[in-house]
Amino acid sequence: MGLKAALSKPFAAIVAKKINKWKYNAVEVQENVRKSLVEAAKYTAFGRDHGFSSIRTYDDFKNRVPLKDYEGLRTYIERILEGEQDVLWPGKPLYLAKTSGTTSGVKYIPITADSMPEHITAARDALLNYIHETGNTSFVNGKMIFLQGSPEMKEKNGIKIGRLSGIVAHYVPTYLQKNRLPSYTTNCIDDWETKVDAIVEETIHEDMRLISGIPPWVQMYFERLSAKAGGKKIKDIFKNFSLFVYGGVNFEPYRAKLEEMIGKRVDAIETYPASEGFIAYQDAPHKKGLLLLCDAGIFYEFIPVEELAQERPRRLSLKDVQLDVNYALILNTNAGLWGYHIGDTIKFVSLNPYRIVVSGRIKHFISAFGEHVIGEEVEQALMSVAHAEQVEVTEFTVAPQVNPTAGELPYHEWFIEFAKPPVNMETFRMKVDQALQQKNVYYFDLITGKVLQPLVIRSMQKHTFVNYMRSLGKLGGQNKLPRLANDRSIADQLEQYICE
Repeated sequence: MGLKAALSKPFAAIVAKKINKWKYNAVEVQENVRKSLVEAAKYTAFGRDHGFSSIRTYDDFKNRVPLKDYEGLRTYIERILEGEQDVLWPGKPLYLAKTSGTTSGVKYIPITADSMPEHITAARDALLNYIHETGNTSFVNGKMIFLQGSPEMKEKNGIKIGRLSGIVAHYVPTYLQKNRLPSYTTNCIDDWETKVDAIVEETIHEDMRLISGIPPWVQMYFERLSAKAGGKKIKDIFKNFSLFVYGGVNFEPYRAKLEEMIGKRVDAIETYPASEGFIAYQDAPHKKGLLLLCDAGIFYEFIPVEELAQERPRRLSLKDVQLDVNYALILNTNAGLWGYHIGDTIKFVSLNPYRIVVSGRIKHFISAFGEHVIGEEVEQALMSVAHAEQVEVTEFTVAPQVNPTAGELPYHEWFIEFAKPPVNMETFRMKVDQALQQKNVYYFDLITGKVLQPLVIRSMQKHTFVNYMRSLGKLGGQNKLPRLANDRSIADQLEQYICE
């Protein structure tokens, strides 16, 4: 055991003890976070506009702080971009994280001197908590790779602007710098495919032990590694590879393919980082869900999804949430986001401690016929059948077909790229449809009521989704393909890639 590995265990024990202090006292911790956020921001422009000085209780807070998406905060963020101080949070942000919005175009999410350490601490603690829970320190003395965006940034009015993963790259601890790959020069390559090829060249002969990234882009990296090594499995290229850290999308649709490419099962840590804040990570390797980070500068609120369209939906704090209810996640942060609708939906799978799963995106659903099918349901339906039938799925997306050819009932159209296709596509199709009916009673009613016909599967050409993302200029980095759409904007573009 190397020195770093030896020191990591006692450090991990200290961190685990600190986590346990708030983990089982989360409701009180959250109330303290709310009070401290309001106190810190009461003399900002937003705080003055919304009467923060008169807020005492959570009911006061809900009455003073309206729910907002990015568009609702845009005027304040534009003031920040112009160089104004004390707008959403005291002073100026250190950074503006640049992200792509579905409806708002480019978004600029503030990261402050108070919020930046929370991102770094959470990423560190996810690894240390894993060490404490498993005793595995084998990855500490080897090389680690973080597939991420470019660390290069622009600057406007004293604020640096860049991608979150590129910003975080500047905060890798000194004691990990020698272990970390790729090099800074390679990380700065903009073109994703050129970058992946350069990463392959830099890493193929190294002792890679920890690999981190969004699953579809890790898959591309593995494919090119294997091709470079003459078809070898990843376990034969990186003999000590033992830990995969991922976030951004559900891992399950990628698990079978990635494990087949690796050639063995490796431990994995799921994380839930966002530009708006580091929200959760997997704290217990064999328990479902991610630990909600309740002492990380974020006060969370939760709105039952079915109430979102109401003029005054219920806003719940942590003490009032229930298990297995779909909630829209609302953030109030020490970066100056207030009543901020992040766009994700979550469910609680444990209330002691509070653990969540991400069930989907508010804008990523299908309800063209009133069914309101969400991402969690389609992923679980597809993967349960794929696992039973030994089918491997590379990627997929689903859209409604409202206007089929004459005489046909409408249907959900599934565009699936298979790594290992089903032996009988018709049988597979009907089993997935049955699984989805079991997940969603409204879909069941529409099928049995002959409003919809069973779903239709389009088998896609190899590399369909890579080619599609490339055509949008969104290959790699933090870019993700929506699994569901309520229109055919994606589906119509994919028709050219359907297998004949």
